[in-house]
Amino acid sequence: MQQSLNERIGVQTDGMSDEQKTEWVLNYCRAMGQEIAELTDSVPWKWWAKYQKLDEQNARVEVVDLFHFLISLAQVLGMSADDIFAAYVKKNEVNFQRQDSGYTEKNED
Repeated sequence: MQQSLNERIGVQTDGMSDEQKTEWVLNYCRAMGQEIAELTDSVPWKWWAKYQKLDEQNARVEVVDLFHFLISLAQVLGMSADDIFAAYVKKNEVNFQRQDSGYTEKNED
């Protein structure tokens, strides 16, 4: 689904050179940074302003926008949904081990 959208806007991830991968990793990181800023603006973070309120609907939209760019980034790096799931499960196990050890031991990721 995301690959089709990317191809429609002219981003072909198959066969990218390392230079192109670098360019698109940076592009997607910048885009996600902007989406994070928009997500931040969806919550009342300005301690000096009393008129703010949580815009949960917009926050949800921004989270989905982040997923679009994160999926695109994974595709640039040649990661499938199965690759991402396996890496997530493995990293989650490491995170639990770190919590169990009180973060006193270095785990190999």
